[in-house]
Amino acid sequence: MLNNMSTNDNNVSICANCGKEGDNVNNICNKCKMVKYCNAACKKKHRHKHKKECEQYVAELHDEALFKQPPYPHGDCPICFLRLPLLDPTGKKYHACCGKVICSGCCYAPLYDHRGNVVREKKCPFCRTPLPKSNEENIQRYKKRVEAGDPIAMYNQGSYYREGRHGFPQDTNKALELFHRAAELGHAKAYCSIGSIYYRGQGVEIDTKRAVHYYEIGAISGDETARYCLGLVEKSTGNLDRAIKHFMIAVVCGDSQSINKIKQMYSEGCATKEDYKRALHSYQEYLGEIKSEQRDKAAESNEDFYRYY
Repeated sequence: MLNNMSTNDNNVSICANCGKEGDNVNNICNKCKMVKYCNAACKKKHRHKHKKECEQYVAELHDEALFKQPPYPHGDCPICFLRLPLLDPTGKKYHACCGKVICSGCCYAPLYDHRGNVVREKKCPFCRTPLPKSNEENIQRYKKRVEAGDPIAMYNQGSYYREGRHGFPQDTNKALELFHRAAELGHAKAYCSIGSIYYRGQGVEIDTKRAVHYYEIGAISGDETARYCLGLVEKSTGNLDRAIKHFMIAVVCGDSQSINKIKQMYSEGCATKEDYKRALHSYQEYLGEIKSEQRDKAAESNEDFYRYY
């Protein structure tokens, strides 16, 4: 915590360097935003005294935001209103016709018309638009959703460009462009994908610092995969306590990879039995929140609901 506060009890600004008081003391430290100076010269003169305390305070604020448990990232199914499961496509599916993400249980359930008869034609469970009959038709739907500013469509299409799938050429630059657009519209997983491109050097030079930056933004925004990646980075550098914190937060969001990592760390003596028990309890809570009879039936049927996605 900063010791040399820039205001007194009467909320009068005080220069952290020379002690001058008054309304003209308004040159704020660019990093911590907590101390003020009467001019640039005082700020420069005081910099070497303030630097260590400033960096410590900024780091504390950063960690406070970074390790705060985010809200559940996947939302609820718009049909059954139960939490959407993590797995995709086995647990939930994005529909380019209406831009909705629907759980496998509601996709599996039969559709009925206004007379109560089962609809035989396969349609979107939400908007009742017939499912695409070809990959080309689905690509056209995606393009319309991207043009309409749909961040999920942007992210998915960016993934197709990154991997060269579903008729899209492999193009890292185009993928990054779409990921950045999706991220700016609030799609947390897009930050993780940007980070992964730089971490692995997929079509770009490896840049671990930049990768971690995007992983952190994604994790703070609620993406459990970005959180898992941060845990791996911290573990690889020996910061085991920070790694466990990241894995624990990801487990609450339903990330099975993270619980496996905590189990591994426990077997290696890097995590406590209490850590592992807490992770198991959190994961069981997650499974209880997403469980439904219809979803269980969908999983048992192993039916391929969507040929094109």
